[in-house]
Order: sequence, then C-alpha cells, then structure tokens
Amino acid sequence: MQIYDELVARGLIAQVTDEDKVKELINQGKATFYIGFDPTADSLHVGHFMALLLAKRLQMVGNKPIILLGGGTGYVGDPSGRTDMRSMLTPEKINYNCECFKKQMESFIDFSNNKALVLNNAKWLLDLNYIQLLREVGPHFSVNNMLRAECYKQRMEKGLSFLEFNYMIMQSYDFYYLFKNYGCSLQFGGDDQWSNMLGGTELIRRKLGKDAYAMTINLLLNSEGKKMGKTAKGAVWLDREKTSPFEFYQYWRNVDDKDVIRFIKMLTFIPLDEISKMESFKGEELNKAKDILAYELTKLVHGEEDAGNAMKMSKSLFSGQSCEELMPIYKLNKNLIVDNVISLIDLLVETKLCSSKSEARRLILQNGISVQDRVVSDVYHKVCLAEFENGLNIKKGKKTFLKVVLK
Repeated sequence: MQIYDELVARGLIAQVTDEDKVKELINQGKATFYIGFDPTADSLHVGHFMALLLAKRLQMVGNKPIILLGGGTGYVGDPSGRTDMRSMLTPEKINYNCECFKKQMESFIDFSNNKALVLNNAKWLLDLNYIQLLREVGPHFSVNNMLRAECYKQRMEKGLSFLEFNYMIMQSYDFYYLFKNYGCSLQFGGDDQWSNMLGGTELIRRKLGKDAYAMTINLLLNSEGKKMGKTAKGAVWLDREKTSPFEFYQYWRNVDDKDVIRFIKMLTFIPLDEISKMESFKGEELNKAKDILAYELTKLVHGEEDAGNAMKMSKSLFSGQSCEELMPIYKLNKNLIVDNVISLIDLLVETKLCSSKSEARRLILQNGISVQDRVVSDVYHKVCLAEFENGLNIKKGKKTFLKVVLK
C-alpha cells in the first residue's frame, strides 16, 4: 500500500484540492510540502501532534517537509475555530516560543542533510511594505469570498477585528513565498485551515500562473465530536515539564472505548493489518489496546525509557502496588512556603493538580485527596516544610499521583 492510500485507510485525509496530483506527488516521494505552526505557547501540544506525525510519515517515504514557524503570523493570531480574539504576544515571547517549538520538532523530523527545512515567516512578513503588499496581493482577494470562509464564521458572530481579517492574506502570502523561493507546491494542515490554504493556491495561480495544492487532515476529535487535548488541568503538552510522561501516558490510556482503535490508526505507526486484528477487541483485550496506544504515543514524544516507566507505573498503581520511584515530580519553589508551612489548597493549585481553590476544597471535602497515603478531609490542612524532605506524595482520586520536591 502506497502512502496516500495508507493515509486514507488511517482516516487522516479530510479535503484535497486535486487528489490525483497530490496522490502522484507524495507516492513518488517528490513533494516539497509545508506545514505551519504559530507559536502561541512555549510548547507544542496534542493539537499539533497529528500535523507533526503527518510530516514524519511523508518524510519517511522521501518527501521533503518545510516546517514553518509563525514568527510573523504570530503577531496577528489565527481566528480559525475561535470565538474570541487571541491574546497579543510580545516579539520576545514569539521568538522564545519559536525556539521552543523548533527544539521539540527535532524529535519528530529529520533535519539532517537538507532532508527537511525549518523556516520562520518573520523573515519575509515583518519587512513587508504595507502599500506594496496591498498593491501586490490585495487585487487577488475578494472580500465577499473571504467573509464566507469557514475560518471566520465563529468570529463574525462576536466581531472580527481587522487584525484577524488579515490572517488569511498572510498565510496565503506564505505559500506564495515558499512556492517561489523553495519550490514548495503543497501545503498540509488541519481541516480548519482549508479556506486559508485555498487562498494560497489561488494567489499562486493568479500571480504566477502555476498550480499548487492543498490537503487537510481530520482534526483530532473524540466520538462525541469534541476536540482532543484538553484535561481539567488544561492542554496536554509535549513538554515534559508541563505534562509529565506519566500524565501523557494516562491521558491516552483513559480514552473512551469507542475511540481507541481509531486513535491507534491515526496516531501510531503500527501496521494496518495488525490494527485490524484489534478491531474485534472487547473488555480486557480493549484495555490492552489502550496500553498499546498510550505506550506508542508516549514513546514517540518522550522516548522508549519514559514510555516503559509510565506503563510500569500505571500498572503498578492500578494494581495497588507501590511505585514511588516512577511518580511524576513537581519542583516547588521553596519561597512559597511561609513560616514553614503551605496550605494544602494552595499546594494543589500551584502544582496544577486542581485548576482552582474551589475545586481543591471540593475534592478535599469529598475525600479525594491523599497526602503521604493518608486521606485529608480538612480544607484548612497545612503541609509543613519538614514533610518535603524526602518528597511529598499527593494522590488525587484514583488515577493521579504526584511527588512534590523543593527547589
């Protein structure tokens, strides 16, 4: 099975501008393609995962990825799929986030020997002359067509700023620039980017009289149609300091039964014929499939050793055995301990075990928090400095464990 057919069989492809041509290019390993990532945070998250894996799959069969960091588009912010305007980041924060992204991507993409490029669109976007851009690009965009674009619909209800309105033009210009200067004829991305990507193919056609192509992949949704990658603590990050390997493992281990086989198809490199044998799994066998999903994805992000440790810890904790040496660790700033104590509620919020003080109070009252293997039911409980000497073990519910140490 060639790569395009495999992508279809794995349920990845959503929309394609010219299926026959895209299929021919990537099957022959001749495509130079790009995928863009705006630096909205200092770590990639699960929402970026599918795009990174797509780039990896295509590179493995000879195609050349261009990973485009949005050092320029990050100044504006993509309105796609949002009901509110993104917070505006400082130039320093944008640059820092780009560097964090670049470092993380090296675990997925092989940048050696010119097999892939990582570029930053700040290189060309920040120096553009506004009047020159209007004259060069403006005549090729219909405002009526732009307002009908899916990426603007949600924002139109609450008010679309002129800043955000320009995002489609900037992304289209990126494709035009990469086509002209790097021979990039394909753009891949999430399905919520379809309108922006079509803007780029149309700009290339109008300006250069040549064809370029776009393909979107399905967004990572659960069986209820909700976006994956969020927990009570917030986003599921690829940075181990934000989401530990164990937390990452547990996130995938706890997916709904209806989603597990579909996610194995979409997110792992397990051969399809092996996955087909799992489709009839039920009960305990389905739990084994969840272990496979969690292990494979944790291995991709954090490596084999961390994936193995996360699996050991998961199995030990759920069997009632102690596995303290494998617990995720949170390094607490010693300055937060005042007069040799810190309230348990403040500690739960600081470590992000709880998203708010009200959630922390509720869990304590419901006997959902244990400290050093003892259930705490007093919302005024304080933890003493001496208790951190060998690490403070906290358990939230039945599945979340954390060792807190001082730094």
